Amino acid sequence: MNTSTSPSPVAVVTGGARGIGLEIGRWFLAHGWRVALIDIDRETLEPAAAALDRPDAVLALHRDVSDPEAVRTGIDAVASHFGRIDALVNNAGIAVFKPIGETSFEEWRSVLGVNLDGAFLCTQACAPVMLRTGGGAVVNIASISGLRASTLRVAYGTSKAALIHLTKQQAVELGNAGIRVNAIAPGPVETEMAKLVHSVAIRSDYYDTIPLGRYGTTEEMAATVGFLCSPAASFINGQVIAVDGGFDAAGVGLPTLRRRAGQAPKED
Repeated sequence: MNTSTSPSPVAVVTGGARGIGLEIGRWFLAHGWRVALIDIDRETLEPAAAALDRPDAVLALHRDVSDPEAVRTGIDAVASHFGRIDALVNNAGIAVFKPIGETSFEEWRSVLGVNLDGAFLCTQACAPVMLRTGGGAVVNIASISGLRASTLRVAYGTSKAALIHLTKQQAVELGNAGIRVNAIAPGPVETEMAKLVHSVAIRSDYYDTIPLGRYGTTEEMAATVGFLCSPAASFINGQVIAVDGGFDAAGVGLPTLRRRAGQAPKED
């Protein structure tokens, strides 16, 4: 925590309009940080930022993280508004869950554009601003799907695996300049999106597979991110923490998804 004579630190959170990203923003605010929330969904972002009721400490920016110019102008706006950037959380992400043969090249490129290119662009834009005040921390939000292959995730899983390696590349190079870069790999998390797309059968499979027998919470993801951005993690760099209740350690697939993927496509 900074002293009263020093400006409070600033975190940039992409994909900050909902779910894990918004909860990460709440964590930073609760711990004395100022926050810039970046999201492509203006209709969700603006009410979410207003609901935080901290106009002195919250900046909401409507930007597409896969667009280099949008990222540049967005980070410039954060630096101009707050005067510094101390942490970046690359949380923005999209997913397409289809069999390999049904995933179009456009869908493939869209997923990689947001999940991988976005983290590359945002980190590249934030690093010079961080260095003005001596360094900072970056946390990339990967996924358990980046550590282990699973059904219907050719684009999503590949993007997250690449993000994990990007984390290591960034950590090696930027660490020399005083910027730590780490990643978390969430397992299933109780979000509104999960409630919509995870059927009862899929949830049952996850419960059977995860040693802790439940989904994670957005608060648990945010607390891990906050720790990695804090002085308590000052010697942690280039690491991937699976915040998954032991799912990766269990190493068992999901029968419901495998059965679905093995079904013949329906005729028109």
